[in-house]
Formats: sequence, C-alpha cells, structure tokens
Amino acid sequence: MKRIFISDCEGPISKNDDAFEATAHFVPNGDKLFTIISRYDDVLAEVLKRPSYKAGDTLKLVLPFLKAYDVTDQKMCKFAKENLVLIPSIKHTLRHVQHLAPSFIISTSYEHYLKALCQAVNFPFQNTYCTRLSLDKYTVAEKEKTQVKQMAREIAQMPEFEITTETKSLKEFSQEAQTAIRRLDDIFWNEIAGMRVGRIYSEVNPIGGSGKAEAIKDVVQKLAARLQDVMYVGDSITDEEAFKLVRKNGGLTVSFNGNQYAVRNAEIAALSENSLVTAIIADAFVRFGKPEALSLVKHWSRRALEESSVNKALLDRFFSLYPSDLPKVKITTSENIEALAKESSEFRNHVRGEDIGRLG
Repeated sequence: MKRIFISDCEGPISKNDDAFEATAHFVPNGDKLFTIISRYDDVLAEVLKRPSYKAGDTLKLVLPFLKAYDVTDQKMCKFAKENLVLIPSIKHTLRHVQHLAPSFIISTSYEHYLKALCQAVNFPFQNTYCTRLSLDKYTVAEKEKTQVKQMAREIAQMPEFEITTETKSLKEFSQEAQTAIRRLDDIFWNEIAGMRVGRIYSEVNPIGGSGKAEAIKDVVQKLAARLQDVMYVGDSITDEEAFKLVRKNGGLTVSFNGNQYAVRNAEIAALSENSLVTAIIADAFVRFGKPEALSLVKHWSRRALEESSVNKALLDRFFSLYPSDLPKVKITTSENIEALAKESSEFRNHVRGEDIGRLG
C-alpha cells in the first residue's frame, strides 16, 4: 500500500495569487483586468461549460497583456521570489508529509512561481505539475502592443459580473454583463487569437480543471498506486475536477480555506491560518487510512487529538499554537455544506485578502 499526498499550491501552501499579483504589478489597472478575466473564466468553465475550455485558463488569457507591457521571464522570476508569502508552518507541514509519503504539488501557477516556492520551502520541483511557460519565446510587434494595451484598458472598465450557484445560463446575467461577456469572447477568440501573439493561446496549457485531474492520474500511474490512496488538498474552482476524481475513487479530499467550489466538492473543510491542520489530517490518513482520518475530523477536539495515534511531536507543536480554541475542521454534509461554504469563503478572504479571496 502506497498512500500519496497531493496539494494545490496557492491557498493551501501560500497566500499568493501570483498571476493576479504580477498582472496588477506590471499592467496598469491590472488588478481590475485580471478580476474581470477571472470572472469570465468562471462563466466559461462553470456556467457555459464551453468545450475545450477549463477552469484556470485565466493564466493563458492574461499573457498577451503581460507581453504587451514587456514582461520577461526574468521579471516574472524576480517578482515571484520577492513577493512570496507562505502559509504559517508550511515548511514544517511539507517536511512532515514528505517523510510520511510521496508528496506532490499540482498547481495552475506559472513555473516561475513554483520554482521560487520550491526553493523557499525545500520541495523538489520535479515533484510538481504547473503551467509551463517561457514568455521570452513570444514576440509582440509594436502595432499589436498598442492594440492589446487598448483592449486591456477596455476590459478593466467592464462591470464585475457575479456568479452564484443558481446561475445556469448567459441570459441569467444582467444585460450589461451579457454585453461584456460577448465582447470578451470577441477580444480573446477573434481579435487576440488572430494576432501573432495569439499563438500563445494554443501553445500554453494551464494546469487547471481537468488538467489537475490528469496530473493526479499521472502521479498514481507512475507510482503504481491507487486513486483511493490519494489525499488531495485544494481551495478553488481549479481543484473541482481533482476533488471529483479523488473522491469518486475513494481517496480523501480536503478543502483548505476553500471557496464555494472547493467546499462543495471536498469531504473535509478546514478553516485555518496555519497549515499544521493539513499535516495532522495527512498523518492520520497516510499512517492509518481514510476511516481514521474521517473519524478524527468527526470528533475534532483537543481530547480526540490527544487520544489519537497522530504523531505526538506534531500535536505538541499544534497545541502550542492553539492552547484553547482549535481551528475549525468539519466533515461536509448536505446539512452543513451551504453554511460551511459561506464561512470558509469569508475566512479565505480574511487569510488571503479580499481581492485574492474573491477570485475563483
């Protein structure tokens, strides 16, 4: 039996949304630009369910704008390294789980960011799956730069349309939002796609949505393991397909400060400012199996933890951080899932900041 620990990166491991932060830094009004494109990503992936489009492709759509403002691979690497913000205790958590089981990171993030993070936490980059990208490979003519910059200004002025669990079709959006979505369709799939820089859309493949599920399958195949022996930790819409794959096949799924998409697809919802919660659940799962991990969460309390077989040194470290009230960790049920999704989303905003927390 070979159990495996797999985690998303941004959220469970770091507080960053590197692509958002980089776009905000390098592109005028880039924060608004990225937010609108992220909402559009949610529409295509969750509402319209457009064929060949997957959650997380925002990271592909923003690239022409970065290129138009002369962003290079070197600039991306430098920015990632200088702006890295880790979840507290994550170095200890990753070190602990790596001693327990083969461990992997599957992230939609650009490889520039993953390399910076792996160096900071001493995690092997070869055990990661991420969005491979060489910005320097692409060139943008001055005429295209001018056009793309104008599109960036136009997008940044669009309304921030909202999506709820009840939104099932384009007609359920306001007329203003429908106009914006149709214009975004034209910008990305006609105007930019028709430019020389548009080849970036066919050549860059963000690891999100189904891409994360395929990465999990690849890990399992390479290790000659089983999906039921996987513990997967995620926090957003890009983890939805990974959660569904692991959960359907009997593995363990954990939302760590997840938004509504994560909580509704995970078996466990953890709300914590510190990553040791992940280490404790992983310790129980890897050493004793899924029933033991679920039982521990079901009876989550200081007494239950003390009476468990979880590594004592790990528990001592955890209790020193939380001498009284423990972080909230719950098994999701049909009765509590809506309340948990709302509370977790709000807690996510608290931990990562509202601008990042509100992204899909």
